[in-house]
Amino acid sequence: METTTGRRTEPTFRQASPADVPALVELVESAYRGDASRAGWTTEADLLEGQRTDAEGVSALVADVNSRLLVAEHDGEPVACCHLEHRGDHVYFGMFAVRPEAQGGGLGKRVMAEAERTARAEWGAAAMHMTVIRQRAELIAWYERRGYRRTGQMSPFPYGDERFGIPQRDDLEFELLVKELAG
Repeated sequence: METTTGRRTEPTFRQASPADVPALVELVESAYRGDASRAGWTTEADLLEGQRTDAEGVSALVADVNSRLLVAEHDGEPVACCHLEHRGDHVYFGMFAVRPEAQGGGLGKRVMAEAERTARAEWGAAAMHMTVIRQRAELIAWYERRGYRRTGQMSPFPYGDERFGIPQRDDLEFELLVKELAG
């Protein structure tokens, strides 16, 4: 985000609260589903229809003591978010969303850096794990440029569970990506 003088303003980060749930559901949906998501480059609209998340799912993440749902704000408005879940020696990174109109300007890089910092500071995590739909080559390449490595370890897409969307093809699966975190 830029100020009227053209200087970049840094987002502020905080942990989500129950009051944030509606705005975060809308943010995640806008980044991944429907025509509005096509304004950014992270859309999954050609792979999946239906919802990406819902209020019940986001509320559960906010309430989970082993999780942090980080919110990045500009002028008090959520512009990005991500979910971190402590899983022993690593932290799982998910529900990463940047408003479509704010994509491509470096905000995602700053959110990831804050997520990695939080994983180390909150839980002393040695690594960050995430799963990405393997057909998302451009997104996987973006993560690789940030130090994540492909493991070749695949897991099935939850076909038949519309809480995760309605697949538009029958070959979707997730690949595990891992990044070792410097101490």
